[in-house]
Amino acid sequence: MQIAIVTVSDRASRGQYEDLSGPAIEDWLKEVITSPYETIKRIIPDGLASVRDELIALCDESQVDLILTTGGTGPAPRDETPEAMREVLVKELPGFGEQLRRASLEQTPTAILSRQTAGTRGKTLIINLPGKPSSIRFSLDTIFAAVPYCLDLIGAGRIETDPARIKAFRPTS
Repeated sequence: MQIAIVTVSDRASRGQYEDLSGPAIEDWLKEVITSPYETIKRIIPDGLASVRDELIALCDESQVDLILTTGGTGPAPRDETPEAMREVLVKELPGFGEQLRRASLEQTPTAILSRQTAGTRGKTLIINLPGKPSSIRFSLDTIFAAVPYCLDLIGAGRIETDPARIKAFRPTS
């Protein structure tokens, strides 16, 4: 099982800003996932081409099972992660973004500005998360119960979670 964490940030990719979002995702994964996995970390600049090319390489060449991106989902001119996703995905899973926005609206009215989405390319599930480190834990808590079963359905590696933190939903036969 390989999980890629991709931080999308011009400043972090240039070393002008410490990446706090990628480590926040990694910390959350360590708390929740109980099965063995390997983490691949990338910090790339904003922009359609940079995000698209990195996601395609991680899916097609590295064949990772799960990609969690952070950043680039707002309305700013350089926020093009969703546009890159459209060029990468074979199947979009808009329910992830819908759920993230719905839950986040309970905390902040600016959640309506988020353009997060998710989808699959081959045996890889890709999910866009917010760029704000304090929102990452909340976001992963909100959607991750569906992730293990989705990975099962697309033929990716299997993830087991600590049920005291996140009870993975897998329907019974």
